[in-house]
Amino acid sequence: VGAGLVSLATRTLHATSVTNRRPEIMAHGIERPSDLLPLVKKANVIAIGPGLGQSEWSKTLFASVLETQHPLIVDADALNLLAAEPARKSGWILTPHPGEAARMLNIDVKKLQSDRFTAIRSLQEKYGGIIVLKGSGSLVIDQESNIYICDGGNPGMASGGMGDVLTGVLAGLVAQGLTLSQAATLGVCLHAHAGDKAAADGGQRGLLATDLMPWLRRLVNPV
Repeated sequence: VGAGLVSLATRTLHATSVTNRRPEIMAHGIERPSDLLPLVKKANVIAIGPGLGQSEWSKTLFASVLETQHPLIVDADALNLLAAEPARKSGWILTPHPGEAARMLNIDVKKLQSDRFTAIRSLQEKYGGIIVLKGSGSLVIDQESNIYICDGGNPGMASGGMGDVLTGVLAGLVAQGLTLSQAATLGVCLHAHAGDKAAADGGQRGLLATDLMPWLRRLVNPV
């Protein structure tokens, strides 16, 4: 969606394979929090969670990122780490799916899904910032506690990696200067619309997260 320079912090073992697959990404081998500092100093937004894991390495890097003042997009295993040790910040977007959200609130998924509006309010009360509660009819709650419903998207998007793409969309929009509220509301709809375009083109069954990429680029460059 347009992010300028993207740097990826990963284990040293993985950095070369990432660069081989996508040479535009600056992949950096990071083994300790101090290795991350030069990247953090250059960044204006940080996305963390996809591929992070829940090892000691993961925990130390997540703790280091929490100390920064950068806008954060927090997803996947970073949310699981946050559920284990809750923190509250105003300058982040948290993007849980129902399972992650249930862990963050220490309730079961069925109860969460029975009242998603109460759930997203509870998430914001506990963790602060802006919350995107993913799922059928994704919800976004902004910093003024206004709740928005996305009416786009389709069942084919319930596949691996789709939420990771959303994380990148949100980070890209913040990198372009949008506020966290603008990025969350517009980014969720953009992601859903791209998913609908991809499904209309090739069907919902077998829809992959990477199928959204060409549609995302077209949608952020309207004719």
